[in-house]
Amino acid sequence: MSKEVRTISEEGFSATNEIRDFETSIDATGEAAPDTLESLLASYAACFVPALRVAAEQRKAGDLGRVEIHTTGDLNDDDKLDAITFDVQVENEVGDKADAVVERAEALCKVHDALKESLHATVELEDGAF
Repeated sequence: MSKEVRTISEEGFSATNEIRDFETSIDATGEAAPDTLESLLASYAACFVPALRVAAEQRKAGDLGRVEIHTTGDLNDDDKLDAITFDVQVENEVGDKADAVVERAEALCKVHDALKESLHATVELEDGAF
């Protein structure tokens, strides 16, 4: 099995990505669409949400309810990602199972797995947030 994406750029630094029946735009300059790093951060966080939900179920922490992830990507002097932080808020209480849920979510998240270890997100989870 494999995943396929077709990326097309007619000119400049903007590209359209065809993913199955969907299209997304990415603009390296960030002027016409999210830039490449913003798109990566969004994909990482979007992958982490279902990983958190499955992890909570597997670790008997219950339903998380609403989940929000505020993602920060720190850049180095070359404007490349240096560190990623997830500030995660979940609606329901997970109590002393938060660390186990985060650890399992990291193991389940496919984007987390695809990134070099130095870019694995530092995760802070706040339960009972809403």
